[in-house]
Amino acid sequence: MIMKKRELNNLLSRSMQFLHPKQHCSNSSHHPLPGLLPSDDETSLHDSSLQLSQHYAFLRNSLLNSSTPSGDSSNDAVSISNAIRTGFGSETQNFLRQFRGKLSESLVVEVMNLVKHPQLCVEFFLWASRQIGYTHTPVVYNALIELLCCNDVNERVSDMFLMQIRDDDRMLLRKLLNFLIQKCCRNGMWNVALEELGRLKDFGYKASPTTYNALIQVFLRADKLDTAYLVQKEMSNSGFFMDGYTLSCFAYSLCKAGRCEDALSLIEKEDFVPDTVFYNRMLSGLCEASRFEEAMQILDRMRLNSCIPNVITYRTLVSGCLGKGQLGRCKRILSLMMTEGCYPNREMFNSLVHAFCKFRDYSYAYKLFRKMDNCGCQPSYLLYNIFIGSICSNEELPDSDLLELAEKAYSEMLDSGVVLNKVNVSNFARCLCRAGKFDKAFKIICEMMSKGFIPDDSTYSKVIGFLCDASKVEKAFLLFEEMKKNGIVPSVYTYTILIDSFCKAGLIQQAHKWFDEMLRDGCIPNVVTYTALIHAYLKARKVFDANKLFQMMLVEGCKPNVITYTALIDGHCKAGQIDKACQIYARMQGDMECSDMDMYFKLDNNDCETANIITYGALVDGLCKANRVKEARELLDTMSINGCEPNQIVYDALIDGFCKTGDLESAREVFVKMSERGYSPNLYTYSSLINGLFKEKRLDLVLKVLSKMLENSCTPNVVIYTEMIDGLCKVGKADEAYKLILKMEEVGCYPNVVTYTAMIDGLGKLGKIEQCLELYTSMCSKGCAPNFITYRVLINHCCSAGLLDEAHRLLDEMTQTYWPRHLSSYRKIIEGFNREFVISIGLLNELNENELAPVESLYRILVDRFIKAGRLEVALNLLEEISSSPSLANANKYLYTSLIESLSLANKVDNAFELYASMTNKSVVPELSTFVYLIKGLTRVGRWQEALQLSDSICKMDICWLHEEITVVD
Repeated sequence: MIMKKRELNNLLSRSMQFLHPKQHCSNSSHHPLPGLLPSDDETSLHDSSLQLSQHYAFLRNSLLNSSTPSGDSSNDAVSISNAIRTGFGSETQNFLRQFRGKLSESLVVEVMNLVKHPQLCVEFFLWASRQIGYTHTPVVYNALIELLCCNDVNERVSDMFLMQIRDDDRMLLRKLLNFLIQKCCRNGMWNVALEELGRLKDFGYKASPTTYNALIQVFLRADKLDTAYLVQKEMSNSGFFMDGYTLSCFAYSLCKAGRCEDALSLIEKEDFVPDTVFYNRMLSGLCEASRFEEAMQILDRMRLNSCIPNVITYRTLVSGCLGKGQLGRCKRILSLMMTEGCYPNREMFNSLVHAFCKFRDYSYAYKLFRKMDNCGCQPSYLLYNIFIGSICSNEELPDSDLLELAEKAYSEMLDSGVVLNKVNVSNFARCLCRAGKFDKAFKIICEMMSKGFIPDDSTYSKVIGFLCDASKVEKAFLLFEEMKKNGIVPSVYTYTILIDSFCKAGLIQQAHKWFDEMLRDGCIPNVVTYTALIHAYLKARKVFDANKLFQMMLVEGCKPNVITYTALIDGHCKAGQIDKACQIYARMQGDMECSDMDMYFKLDNNDCETANIITYGALVDGLCKANRVKEARELLDTMSINGCEPNQIVYDALIDGFCKTGDLESAREVFVKMSERGYSPNLYTYSSLINGLFKEKRLDLVLKVLSKMLENSCTPNVVIYTEMIDGLCKVGKADEAYKLILKMEEVGCYPNVVTYTAMIDGLGKLGKIEQCLELYTSMCSKGCAPNFITYRVLINHCCSAGLLDEAHRLLDEMTQTYWPRHLSSYRKIIEGFNREFVISIGLLNELNENELAPVESLYRILVDRFIKAGRLEVALNLLEEISSSPSLANANKYLYTSLIESLSLANKVDNAFELYASMTNKSVVPELSTFVYLIKGLTRVGRWQEALQLSDSICKMDICWLHEEITVVD
């Protein structure tokens, strides 16, 4: 078959692109995702070839004149240039004849560069063009143009030189002007190129096809499609066609502008048959314009025209879809691509995973791992780090499913022998710790270490910090020890995290050991370290230790800051030294009369730290808890005067303080002021109000507060419900309270031990002991464990109702749960209970009077009850249990005396004397009444002789008996 002439021309045109490449349109598709369009694609070939014409002369000259030393001119060039400088007369031309056979591109350019004089260079240029066997090349034309423009791209060639060339050779001028236009186009100077085109026409010439192509390309690069169309029309009228590359640039620009139909019409008008490379350019433009439907139509058109889509085709489509966030379409293209046997490379998979992770489609990103396996492409170090890092690098904790996906990817990564980088190890461990998977976080660090990863202090510090924040101080301690074993020197930041966390957990002794370790190892504590320990000592009421540490801080030159002074104020408040806290605050405000506080301000030099909102909050809270609410209210006004706006915490503390002192009107005023400042009441606010209203028996207002709370979409929590239940019980409305506890469970707010205890106490006070026991049983069956206060309340009510066996059973049950015997543990137990409630059951006085746990009070109650019920054997056994130590026995002297009396009256004199012997063996000094009861018992059983002997012995004792009133029972 004979090929049509036009098709042959097209083929030749595309072939000539490689011989005479044109500059590429600069508005090529931009691909922000690396790896989708590699450097070896056809676009890169065009880009690299465009500059070849500019640099080819340099390359060719370098090769042809490689024997000439750099920076030196050839002898012929020097001879010719010296002759030309004398003038271009007949003598010079005769001299030049000897060089006619030696003329070459490099020699002509070298001579012009040596002469540099424009007029002489033009004459030499014309002379050389007339010599047989030599023809000017594009490099020579460009060299002449640069000389005529004085190497200034904005300088135009003088008409004088152009007319001189025209008068000598019209065709030579036509070529020169075309090269001049092309040069302007290459430099992007489309406006100058238009002027030169006009000058070319003024001289009566037509632009060449190459010039027209250059003009079209420069206008496309400048986004001047309409002007490019005008040039194309003029080119067509001149009988020329665009070359394949220019047409592809035109089609790309039209597609990018959303004019795909115009591009197809232009292709048809140019009678051009596109190939795969051409279509890929169109697809790139359509993707940039987000015209994905048209891009898919072009893909179909390719197949119809027997152009097989290649990897570049699909990469272009995928890149465009990802760049515009078209993930769903990207998935379909990727599936189509792999179906047709075009497999993405590793870089493309990396970009895909990165993009899907960026848009939080982690599920599909993980599926790409499987697709990689199917393509025989192993997921790399980069891919795993992109995936896991994207999930774990956000501040918010990923949900459980997402974290599980990261763990799954991590497991596969480990099997592949790949490791996470340092940042991702820290972030992954942080997420696992916040999700409660502390063992897993610790294991990851160990596994990474086995793979050669060496965690630094920063990595350890972060994980230790996460563990401490989650109150996992034991695991934090173990990790810290592991850190030191691995030779990592802890920083002050690591030590401070541990010291602060252990102080907050009440483990001050261990915290101070680390402080001493810091000093020993030369790690200087900072102000945060000192502040954490000082605050902990003050909260533990160890003021001497706190002051000692503060003095040490000053000696070391560590200046306290506002946080330190705030900790001092808060610590003194919690230590019960509210006056000292106020004096520290006064000194911070510049009151120099507070000389007692000089020890805390030695380094200030009268430049005191200014109190901030946290400082004020600590002092207001302390004053309110000390029932000095009026002073706290005055402090609120001082804050406003000093320009420190009170926050929600300050307002809540004041409202709670006024409610607890029964000043509901002042609480209402603060509530109104808080609302005016834009703060909405929260659960704590409503809790204080409800508690105060119940205390004042204002049930009508309780309902209003509750209604307002629900209106503001503030759902009651277990604390609010508990306060309402306790309040209803105190006003005798236990039935309503019981209904409320059932309502809690219906709405998904489950009662806690405090709630149940308050309800049991309320029912017990109404004598509903059976219902108390039923509620206790229900509480235990629902997994809510009773504490000491629950048992105490229940035992008290059982004793009051005469259910001594049930009370005894509860006491046995309580002792079998191994309750701690130290007072500090019981102080923790009562923290969740209302202060008034603890006072009402008599527990607060016991805690304040004794350093031992108040378990024996329950024994005393039961012993007393069993004695009164005449069940002396049980009472005797209980007394023996509680008097296991001399200190406890001494505290229960009254019970010994009471039980000896009861045994004597019951004619069990021998048992009474045995108890007396046990009492004295435990160093309990008997009262006179004890002997009276023993003598009384002997007389009741007719043992008068023994009674007289005992009486005589007592008289002979050199003891001064304290007067006590004895009631003798016949």
